[in-house]
Amino acid sequence: MWKIFLGFVVFAAVAIWVLSKAGGSVDMGGEKHGIDAGHTPAPAASAASQ
Repeated sequence: MWKIFLGFVVFAAVAIWVLSKAGGSVDMGGEKHGIDAGHTPAPAASAASQ
């Protein structure tokens, strides 16, 4: 049982360290759908093939 607890503590410490190293630039909002997703449309493929 103590090994599971120790593994959780180590994992949590690594996760907090990684998030702190990212400097607040990690988006924890999950998947984005719709207009506010921030994706730009791909250029038209038909113009490039001619």
